Amino acid sequence: MQISVNGKPCEVRAETLAALLTELEYEDAVVATARNRDFVRRRDRAETTLAEGDEIEILTPRQGG
Repeated sequence: MQISVNGKPCEVRAETLAALLTELEYEDAVVATARNRDFVRRRDRAETTLAEGDEIEILTPRQGG
């Protein structure tokens, strides 16, 4: 299915947000996620289904000042 990940078109097989993180090799990373601009908690990712055209944001924490 075709979705957008961090603003870039992406063809994926994943059907859930958790599966997408695994597919994109983020499964062990500490990240924040959003689906269509709505924050998705870590515990809800396995139940958050993806649909054609979804906009997914995956954000990693950064340090700095």
